[in-house]
Amino acid sequence: VQLQASGGGLVQAGGSMRLSCAASGLTISRYNMAWFRQGPGKDREFVSAIRHNGGFTYYGDSVQGRFVASRDNAKNTVYLQMNDLKPEDTAVYFCAADRSAILSQIRRSEQYDYWGQGTQVTVSS
Repeated sequence: VQLQASGGGLVQAGGSMRLSCAASGLTISRYNMAWFRQGPGKDREFVSAIRHNGGFTYYGDSVQGRFVASRDNAKNTVYLQMNDLKPEDTAVYFCAADRSAILSQIRRSEQYDYWGQGTQVTVSS
């Protein structure tokens, strides 16, 4: 199983960026797929998740209304559209896959079985 995250980089505050996570070795439509992030000196933080069935999405409080998670089952890829970026969004962003697909655990990093390598997002003020 491999999750390949891409799309990170440097952006000015107020800008937008889209992250991608291409999966191989698993079928994303059977997994809850999530994004987490870890900023400098901070704990890993839940960003968003998209359920395996129905595509329902969930967001952390700090990104609600600014970020949008989506997936393309045909491409076996999930996306994170990030809008109105702020310096506090600076972090390494990780995608993850949960094969148990338990809704009640969707925000817990411990629930996820597979992780990508992370992609750096830096937002300048």
